[in-house]
Amino acid sequence: MSAAPDDSRGLSGAGFELPDLIRLRHAAARLCLRSHVTPVSWRAGMHVSRIRGRGMSFAESRLYQPGDDVRLIDWRVTARTGRPHTKVFEEEKERAVFVAAQFAPTMYFGTRVAFKHVVAAELAALVGWATVSCGDRLGALLASARGHVERRPAAGRRAVMALLSELAALASPPAAGVAPALADTLRRVARVARPGSLVFVIGDFYDFDDEAARHLARLAQHNDVVICQVLDPVEIDAPPPGVYPVSDGRRVGELHAIRADGHDTWRTLELRLREPLRQFARRHRLPRGLVCAGRPVAEQIEAILAREQVDTLDERKHGSTRRPA
Repeated sequence: MSAAPDDSRGLSGAGFELPDLIRLRHAAARLCLRSHVTPVSWRAGMHVSRIRGRGMSFAESRLYQPGDDVRLIDWRVTARTGRPHTKVFEEEKERAVFVAAQFAPTMYFGTRVAFKHVVAAELAALVGWATVSCGDRLGALLASARGHVERRPAAGRRAVMALLSELAALASPPAAGVAPALADTLRRVARVARPGSLVFVIGDFYDFDDEAARHLARLAQHNDVVICQVLDPVEIDAPPPGVYPVSDGRRVGELHAIRADGHDTWRTLELRLREPLRQFARRHRLPRGLVCAGRPVAEQIEAILAREQVDTLDERKHGSTRRPA
Protein backbone atom coordinates (compact mmCIF):
# COMPACT_ATOMS: atom_id res chain seq x y z
CA MET A 1 0.00 0.00 0.00
CA SER A 2 1.45 3.30 -1.10
CA ALA A 3 1.69 6.28 1.21
CA ALA A 4 0.74 9.24 -0.96
CA PRO A 5 1.52 12.56 0.71
CA ASP A 6 -1.28 14.78 1.93
CA ASP A 7 -0.74 18.47 2.60
CA SER A 8 -2.18 18.18 6.10
CA ARG A 9 -1.06 14.72 7.20
CA GLY A 10 1.92 13.74 5.07
CA LEU A 11 2.56 10.09 4.27
CA SER A 12 0.13 7.38 5.34
CA GLY A 13 -0.27 3.65 5.10
CA ALA A 14 2.16 0.78 5.36
CA GLY A 15 4.53 1.73 2.55
CA PHE A 16 5.63 4.45 0.16
CA GLU A 17 7.38 5.02 -3.14
CA LEU A 18 10.08 7.36 -4.34
CA PRO A 19 7.64 9.86 -5.96
CA ASP A 20 5.90 10.20 -2.59
CA LEU A 21 9.16 11.28 -0.97
CA ILE A 22 9.95 13.66 -3.82
CA ARG A 23 6.61 15.45 -3.39
CA LEU A 24 7.46 16.14 0.24
CA ARG A 25 9.74 18.98 -0.87
CA HIS A 26 6.69 21.26 -0.72
CA ALA A 27 5.94 20.34 2.90
CA ALA A 28 9.62 20.90 3.79
CA ALA A 29 9.33 24.57 2.82
CA ARG A 30 8.02 25.37 6.30
CA LEU A 31 10.94 23.64 8.03
CA CYS A 32 13.83 26.01 8.67
CA LEU A 33 17.14 24.60 9.89
CA ARG A 34 19.17 27.76 9.32
CA SER A 35 20.53 30.35 11.70
CA HIS A 36 19.81 34.02 11.07
CA VAL A 37 23.38 35.14 10.43
CA THR A 38 25.12 36.84 7.57
CA PRO A 39 27.38 34.54 5.53
CA VAL A 40 30.91 35.85 5.17
CA SER A 41 33.23 32.95 4.30
CA TRP A 42 34.19 31.78 0.83
CA ARG A 43 31.91 28.75 1.13
CA ALA A 44 29.24 30.76 2.85
CA GLY A 45 26.19 29.18 4.40
CA MET A 46 23.64 30.27 6.96
CA HIS A 47 25.06 28.75 10.15
CA VAL A 48 27.59 29.64 12.80
CA SER A 49 29.26 26.27 13.01
CA ARG A 50 31.71 24.85 15.51
CA ILE A 51 34.61 23.81 13.28
CA ARG A 52 38.38 23.65 13.59
CA GLY A 53 40.23 26.50 11.97
CA ARG A 54 40.57 30.25 11.97
CA GLY A 55 37.27 32.10 11.96
CA MET A 56 35.76 35.38 12.98
CA SER A 57 35.98 35.05 16.77
CA PHE A 58 37.16 32.76 19.53
CA ALA A 59 34.44 30.38 20.73
CA GLU A 60 35.99 28.04 23.32
CA SER A 61 38.87 25.76 24.22
CA ARG A 62 38.47 22.00 24.19
CA LEU A 63 40.67 18.96 24.61
CA TYR A 64 43.11 18.43 21.76
CA GLN A 65 42.21 15.58 19.41
CA PRO A 66 44.45 13.80 16.90
CA GLY A 67 44.30 15.69 13.63
CA ASP A 68 43.71 19.12 15.16
CA ASP A 69 45.88 21.98 13.94
CA VAL A 70 48.81 22.25 16.37
CA ARG A 71 48.99 25.96 15.62
CA LEU A 72 45.68 26.39 17.46
CA ILE A 73 46.83 24.84 20.75
CA ASP A 74 45.70 26.98 23.70
CA TRP A 75 48.93 27.04 25.68
CA ARG A 76 47.48 28.87 28.66
CA VAL A 77 44.71 26.33 29.23
CA THR A 78 47.16 23.50 28.49
CA ALA A 79 49.57 24.79 31.13
CA ARG A 80 46.81 25.33 33.68
CA THR A 81 45.18 21.92 33.28
CA GLY A 82 48.17 19.82 32.32
CA ARG A 83 46.24 18.45 29.33
CA PRO A 84 46.58 19.75 25.75
CA HIS A 85 43.70 21.99 24.62
CA THR A 86 42.98 23.59 21.27
CA LYS A 87 41.17 26.79 20.43
CA VAL A 88 37.88 26.66 18.55
CA PHE A 89 36.71 29.60 16.49
CA GLU A 90 33.31 30.45 15.09
CA GLU A 91 33.17 30.61 11.34
CA GLU A 92 30.09 31.20 9.27
CA LYS A 93 29.92 28.64 6.52
CA GLU A 94 27.79 25.86 5.17
CA ARG A 95 26.88 23.20 7.67
CA ALA A 96 26.72 19.46 7.21
CA VAL A 97 23.37 17.95 8.19
CA PHE A 98 23.45 14.23 8.87
CA VAL A 99 20.45 11.89 8.95
CA ALA A 100 21.07 8.76 11.02
CA ALA A 101 18.01 6.50 10.83
CA GLN A 102 17.57 3.06 12.37
CA PHE A 103 15.04 0.92 10.48
CA ALA A 104 14.86 -1.93 12.96
CA PRO A 105 12.21 -4.67 12.56
CA THR A 106 10.14 -2.97 15.27
CA MET A 107 9.79 0.06 12.97
CA TYR A 108 7.63 -1.90 10.50
CA PHE A 109 4.57 -1.59 12.66
CA GLY A 110 1.58 0.70 12.94
CA THR A 111 -2.00 0.95 14.09
CA ARG A 112 -3.15 4.39 12.89
CA VAL A 113 -2.49 6.53 9.85
CA ALA A 114 1.02 5.24 9.03
CA PHE A 115 3.57 2.65 10.01
CA LYS A 116 6.51 3.84 12.08
CA HIS A 117 9.02 3.31 9.27
CA VAL A 118 6.83 5.45 6.99
CA VAL A 119 6.87 8.26 9.56
CA ALA A 120 10.65 7.90 9.91
CA ALA A 121 11.12 8.05 6.13
CA GLU A 122 8.97 11.18 5.93
CA LEU A 123 10.98 12.78 8.72
CA ALA A 124 14.28 11.96 7.00
CA ALA A 125 13.00 13.23 3.64
CA LEU A 126 11.78 16.51 5.14
CA VAL A 127 15.15 17.08 6.79
CA GLY A 128 16.86 16.30 3.49
CA TRP A 129 14.76 18.75 1.47
CA ALA A 130 15.13 21.46 4.13
CA THR A 131 18.90 20.95 4.17
CA VAL A 132 19.45 21.44 0.46
CA SER A 133 17.05 24.40 0.39
CA CYS A 134 19.33 26.08 2.95
CA GLY A 135 22.35 25.44 0.74
CA ASP A 136 23.90 23.03 3.23
CA ARG A 137 25.48 19.61 2.69
CA LEU A 138 23.43 16.48 3.36
CA GLY A 139 24.79 13.16 4.56
CA ALA A 140 23.11 10.00 5.81
CA LEU A 141 23.63 6.64 7.45
CA LEU A 142 20.66 4.27 7.24
CA ALA A 143 20.62 1.01 9.17
CA SER A 144 18.35 -1.93 8.43
CA ALA A 145 18.46 -5.68 8.02
CA ARG A 146 20.24 -4.97 4.73
CA GLY A 147 23.12 -3.48 6.73
CA HIS A 148 24.44 0.07 6.82
CA VAL A 149 24.15 2.44 3.87
CA GLU A 150 26.36 5.51 4.19
CA ARG A 151 26.18 8.71 2.16
CA ARG A 152 28.93 11.25 2.63
CA PRO A 153 27.78 14.87 3.00
CA ALA A 154 27.22 16.52 -0.36
CA ALA A 155 25.39 19.59 -1.61
CA GLY A 156 22.57 20.02 -4.08
CA ARG A 157 19.56 18.12 -5.32
CA ARG A 158 21.66 15.09 -6.16
CA ALA A 159 22.41 14.60 -2.46
CA VAL A 160 18.76 14.58 -1.41
CA MET A 161 17.77 12.32 -4.31
CA ALA A 162 20.43 9.82 -3.22
CA LEU A 163 18.92 9.83 0.29
CA LEU A 164 15.37 9.43 -1.02
CA SER A 165 16.41 6.50 -3.22
CA GLU A 166 17.94 4.73 -0.23
CA LEU A 167 14.80 5.40 1.82
CA ALA A 168 12.58 4.04 -0.96
CA ALA A 169 14.54 0.77 -0.81
CA LEU A 170 13.42 0.47 2.83
CA ALA A 171 9.71 0.94 2.09
CA SER A 172 9.06 -2.74 2.84
CA PRO A 173 10.78 -4.92 5.45
CA PRO A 174 13.72 -6.99 4.21
CA ALA A 175 12.88 -10.63 3.62
CA ALA A 176 15.78 -11.78 5.80
CA GLY A 177 18.67 -10.53 7.86
CA VAL A 178 19.26 -8.95 11.25
CA ALA A 179 19.33 -5.19 11.67
CA PRO A 180 22.55 -3.75 13.15
CA ALA A 181 22.37 -2.72 16.78
CA LEU A 182 21.72 0.93 17.51
CA ALA A 183 25.08 1.12 19.29
CA ASP A 184 26.87 0.03 16.11
CA THR A 185 24.99 2.62 14.05
CA LEU A 186 25.84 5.42 16.49
CA ARG A 187 29.47 4.33 16.56
CA ARG A 188 29.64 4.69 12.78
CA VAL A 189 27.91 8.06 12.83
CA ALA A 190 30.28 9.37 15.51
CA ARG A 191 33.18 8.37 13.27
CA VAL A 192 31.97 9.92 10.00
CA ALA A 193 30.17 13.07 11.18
CA ARG A 194 32.52 16.06 11.09
CA PRO A 195 32.58 18.36 14.13
CA GLY A 196 29.93 21.06 13.91
CA SER A 197 27.40 18.93 12.03
CA LEU A 198 23.69 18.89 12.77
CA VAL A 199 22.77 15.24 13.31
CA PHE A 200 19.20 13.92 13.38
CA VAL A 201 19.05 10.48 15.03
CA ILE A 202 15.82 8.74 14.06
CA GLY A 203 14.38 5.46 15.35
CA ASP A 204 12.29 3.93 18.11
CA PHE A 205 15.38 3.45 20.32
CA TYR A 206 14.08 0.19 21.78
CA ASP A 207 17.64 -1.19 21.87
CA PHE A 208 19.11 1.94 23.49
CA ASP A 209 21.63 0.63 26.03
CA ASP A 210 24.79 1.73 27.83
CA GLU A 211 26.98 1.20 24.76
CA ALA A 212 24.61 3.20 22.56
CA ALA A 213 24.59 5.94 25.20
CA ARG A 214 28.41 6.15 25.13
CA HIS A 215 28.51 6.55 21.35
CA LEU A 216 25.67 9.07 21.38
CA ALA A 217 27.42 11.10 24.07
CA ARG A 218 30.61 11.07 22.00
CA LEU A 219 28.65 12.23 18.97
CA ALA A 220 27.05 15.05 20.95
CA GLN A 221 30.40 16.37 22.21
CA HIS A 222 31.24 18.13 18.94
CA ASN A 223 27.93 18.11 17.04
CA ASP A 224 24.39 19.37 17.46
CA VAL A 225 22.30 16.24 17.97
CA VAL A 226 18.52 16.08 17.68
CA ILE A 227 16.87 12.89 18.96
CA CYS A 228 13.65 11.91 17.17
CA GLN A 229 11.96 8.91 18.75
CA VAL A 230 9.39 7.47 16.36
CA LEU A 231 6.56 5.65 18.12
CA ASP A 232 3.10 4.44 17.24
CA PRO A 233 0.24 5.92 19.29
CA VAL A 234 -0.52 2.49 20.73
CA GLU A 235 3.04 2.32 22.06
CA ILE A 236 2.34 5.49 24.03
CA ASP A 237 -1.16 4.77 25.31
CA ALA A 238 -2.91 1.41 25.63
CA PRO A 239 -5.92 0.75 23.41
CA PRO A 240 -9.38 0.32 24.97
CA PRO A 241 -10.11 -3.21 26.26
CA GLY A 242 -11.04 -5.55 23.47
CA VAL A 243 -9.78 -8.09 20.95
CA TYR A 244 -7.75 -6.67 18.06
CA PRO A 245 -6.63 -8.38 14.84
CA VAL A 246 -2.88 -8.20 14.20
CA SER A 247 -0.84 -9.25 11.19
CA ASP A 248 2.74 -9.37 10.00
CA GLY A 249 1.62 -9.21 6.38
CA ARG A 250 1.46 -12.97 6.06
CA ARG A 251 -0.27 -14.30 9.17
CA VAL A 252 -3.23 -12.96 11.13
CA GLY A 253 -3.63 -13.25 14.88
CA GLU A 254 -5.49 -11.65 17.76
CA LEU A 255 -4.35 -9.33 20.52
CA HIS A 256 -6.44 -9.62 23.69
CA ALA A 257 -6.43 -6.39 25.69
CA ILE A 258 -9.04 -7.15 28.34
CA ARG A 259 -7.41 -6.62 31.76
CA ALA A 260 -8.93 -3.83 33.82
CA ASP A 261 -5.50 -2.60 34.86
CA GLY A 262 -4.13 -2.86 31.33
CA HIS A 263 -3.63 0.86 30.88
CA ASP A 264 -1.53 1.20 34.02
CA THR A 265 0.55 -1.85 33.14
CA TRP A 266 1.01 -0.65 29.56
CA ARG A 267 1.98 2.83 30.70
CA THR A 268 4.50 1.51 33.22
CA LEU A 269 6.12 -0.80 30.66
CA GLU A 270 6.45 1.83 27.96
CA LEU A 271 7.78 4.51 30.29
CA ARG A 272 10.39 2.05 31.52
CA LEU A 273 11.46 1.37 27.95
CA ARG A 274 11.70 5.11 27.18
CA GLU A 275 13.09 6.32 30.49
CA PRO A 276 16.82 5.63 29.75
CA LEU A 277 16.69 7.77 26.59
CA ARG A 278 14.72 10.49 28.35
CA GLN A 279 17.24 10.67 31.19
CA PHE A 280 20.16 10.66 28.75
CA ALA A 281 18.72 13.56 26.74
CA ARG A 282 18.04 15.52 29.91
CA ARG A 283 21.54 14.90 31.28
CA HIS A 284 23.22 15.99 28.04
CA ARG A 285 20.67 18.76 27.34
CA LEU A 286 19.78 17.40 23.91
CA PRO A 287 16.54 18.13 22.06
CA ARG A 288 14.42 14.97 22.19
CA GLY A 289 10.83 14.38 21.23
CA LEU A 290 8.31 11.89 19.97
CA VAL A 291 7.28 11.75 16.33
CA CYS A 292 4.00 9.95 15.61
CA ALA A 293 1.52 9.52 12.82
CA GLY A 294 -1.58 11.68 12.74
CA ARG A 295 0.01 15.13 12.99
CA PRO A 296 2.15 16.89 10.36
CA VAL A 297 5.67 15.58 10.81
CA ALA A 298 7.17 18.97 9.94
CA GLU A 299 5.32 20.51 12.89
CA GLN A 300 6.66 17.85 15.19
CA ILE A 301 10.23 18.43 14.03
CA GLU A 302 9.84 22.15 14.61
CA ALA A 303 8.54 21.49 18.11
CA ILE A 304 11.54 19.27 18.90
CA LEU A 305 13.99 21.84 17.55
CA ALA A 306 12.27 24.46 19.69
CA ARG A 307 12.67 22.08 22.65
CA GLU A 308 8.92 22.16 23.19
CA GLN A 309 8.72 18.38 23.48
CA VAL A 310 11.87 17.82 25.52
CA ASP A 311 11.18 15.86 28.70
CA THR A 312 7.44 16.09 28.14
CA LEU A 313 5.81 14.56 31.19
CA ASP A 314 2.35 13.95 29.72
CA GLU A 315 3.26 12.07 26.55
CA ARG A 316 -0.26 10.70 26.27
CA LYS A 317 -1.25 13.81 24.35
CA HIS A 318 0.83 12.52 21.43
CA GLY A 319 -1.53 9.58 21.12
CA SER A 320 -4.80 11.19 22.14
CA THR A 321 -5.30 13.24 18.97
CA ARG A 322 -4.70 10.48 16.44
CA ARG A 323 -7.40 9.75 13.91
CA PRO A 324 -7.92 6.19 12.69
CA ALA A 325 -6.55 5.45 9.23
